[in-house]
Amino acid sequence: MAAEKKIHPEVKSRLHPRSKHRNRYDFEKLIEGFPELEPFVKPNKFGDESIDFSDPKAVVTLNKALLKHHYGIENWLIPEGYLCPPIPGRADYIHHIADLLSESNYGSIPRGSDVLVLDIGVGANCIYPMLGAIEYNWSFIATDIDPIAVENSKTIIQENEILNDKIDVRLQHNPKDVLYGAIRVEDKVDLTICNPPFHGSEAEATAGTNRKLRNLKLQKANKTEKNFGGKNGELWCEGGEKRFIRNLIHESTKFSNSVFWFSTLVSKQSNLKAIYGALKSADAIEVKTIPMGQGNKSSRIVAWTFLKPHQQRNWRETRWEAS
Repeated sequence: MAAEKKIHPEVKSRLHPRSKHRNRYDFEKLIEGFPELEPFVKPNKFGDESIDFSDPKAVVTLNKALLKHHYGIENWLIPEGYLCPPIPGRADYIHHIADLLSESNYGSIPRGSDVLVLDIGVGANCIYPMLGAIEYNWSFIATDIDPIAVENSKTIIQENEILNDKIDVRLQHNPKDVLYGAIRVEDKVDLTICNPPFHGSEAEATAGTNRKLRNLKLQKANKTEKNFGGKNGELWCEGGEKRFIRNLIHESTKFSNSVFWFSTLVSKQSNLKAIYGALKSADAIEVKTIPMGQGNKSSRIVAWTFLKPHQQRNWRETRWEAS
């Protein structure tokens, strides 16, 4: 017997106003466009149409349906065990960062292929470049330390004509580097984005996954049953999120004139103090913190620039005035 019908808000108000995901999933339309989703859709304990979010195949299939329905992505696949991202949250980062550019451009979002974005740690799913290229027609440099992830992202681009010539995927040969080897001398990057590894060790990452599954009232997962997957470089690195971001800030000082805005997601609020301290030591000219939220989860984007006001004005006039 189903539990008492749950009352859902009509709009997911914590998502960005331009998000295509503010309404509840319309499974009828999603199945119409992607019939492979139908076997995974069943009433949940409240009697609502849903999928089993503990089933990796169901999560991947839902993503395929969402990407086709909302963004026109016909062919999207990820190797087994690699991170399968929740698309609404990823889309929100893109929309919020577009607003950041707008604030630096007299309230107008710079659009078009002349706008260049660097995605640090693109993974095998290529999600941020796909969304940014389709929503705002931006060009992307996408880097990763994992050769399999790089090749899979290239395959996604090749198999979707809408992405052709918009995303340059580059292998980061030195896993200790973040920006070195990713940004070339001739590159002028309007903004960088990054979803850094959250955990500081594999054990911590596993504990985090099991905690998430317990919150879903599911049985403890083994390594092959993580609902959203994730390889080591995607989920954890030595020192975790805080050390990764501090390294990013340190390297960003060497590219102060090549990038307008640097940015990164920060999942742990407790890391903000150390991040702000590192930015102060790096002499960032301007620092912004942009709150984000999805469901009960809160996070934020921290962005910074080293460009002085006259340099920002020159950047606008030479790169964005025709946007």
